[in-house]
Amino acid sequence: MALVLHCTANKNAFKALIAAEYSGVKVELAKNFEMGVSNKTPEFIKMNPLGKIPVLETPDGAIFESNAIARYVARLNPDCSLYGSSLIDYGHIEQWVDFSTTEIDSSIGNWLYPRIGIRQYLPPAEEAAIASLKRALGALNTHLASNTYLVGHGVTLADIVMVCNLALGFRSILTKSFTSEFPHVERYFWTLVNQPNFKKIWGDVQQVESVPPVASKKPAQPKEPAKKQKEESKKEVKQEAAKPKVVEEEEEAPKPKAKNPLDLLPPSKMILDEWKRLYSNTKTNFREVAIKGFWDMYDPEGYSLWFCDYKYNDENTVSFVTLNKVSGFLQRMDLARKYAFGKMLIIGAEPPYKVKGLWLFRGTEIPQFVLNECYDMELYEWKKVDINDEAQKERVNQMIEDAEPFEGEPLLDAKCFK
Repeated sequence: MALVLHCTANKNAFKALIAAEYSGVKVELAKNFEMGVSNKTPEFIKMNPLGKIPVLETPDGAIFESNAIARYVARLNPDCSLYGSSLIDYGHIEQWVDFSTTEIDSSIGNWLYPRIGIRQYLPPAEEAAIASLKRALGALNTHLASNTYLVGHGVTLADIVMVCNLALGFRSILTKSFTSEFPHVERYFWTLVNQPNFKKIWGDVQQVESVPPVASKKPAQPKEPAKKQKEESKKEVKQEAAKPKVVEEEEEAPKPKAKNPLDLLPPSKMILDEWKRLYSNTKTNFREVAIKGFWDMYDPEGYSLWFCDYKYNDENTVSFVTLNKVSGFLQRMDLARKYAFGKMLIIGAEPPYKVKGLWLFRGTEIPQFVLNECYDMELYEWKKVDINDEAQKERVNQMIEDAEPFEGEPLLDAKCFK
């Protein structure tokens, strides 16, 4: 008996079909499969009691769930390298398969499906989905900054699952303006989706140009003849009159969205956006204009300054990897953009490079939600700036203006968060 895949043309079926191309396994598609009909037959329900697709028929029984099917197909050929060449490769492949499903695919679905009417659309839920997706793509982007593939030096099952999940997003909701924040993910996706075995199944993938609008809640009803409407209206009035009066409970009003604790702080004389504009617009006499303006604005009761030093500088042996590490950190700090300004310096003419930063935060301590949500924070040593110490104030000045040399060494690069 041949392997028969019951499915429609979608990303979940494509995982198994691409795995089959790489492993040299023949998988046939079920003939005349029609969703809503074929998947409700007793024969199909016996294979998957939920009636969902895809389902793979094998000589030893049926398998459902797309990742399980892809795993099965990948292992049919013992000489295939889709599962790597060692036990640690296997572990890493499974790690990225799970990450792709729980972090990437889930977040894309939580953003996309309410917009196209499959789920209820709620703006706060969409905001949370986008934030989760950005965090996941940021982590993926950091990994791909120094890796062509997810595991090892060739395509594995992890890449197949990841690219199929990303392809749904690229084709339906992930616009260029969104994905450009993650250049290594873009490079990875377009490289793999255009490989012959991927392209044979996916064809030419085109990136969506705009986020789909939210589907209307109710389709417009066709108008009935006036006479019929009048008769129906009278009928409804009579039926209502015949019903016993019931006092309906009022629906509980939706709870207002919880405010960020920083929004509840007393007003500050320092307006963060004004400082950011001054920083961006000052092109000459930076010390006399921007630096002086900063200290004129600075409010130690409403804001705090912090130095940060990367704990593991000995690992910074490759320049572009170090730069991408810092870029990933700044991407994940996006959640604090309303409340923070930062400068990150990558220091040194040769490896290992040092990474040091200066951060301005709303409040007198580092915001707790930043510590909770941005895992990079724990990779740095944090020290509050003593503005009464002239040496520390001068160090702040040098970091704001990208002074070079900095502490006796040249700058490889300087990045600003504003």
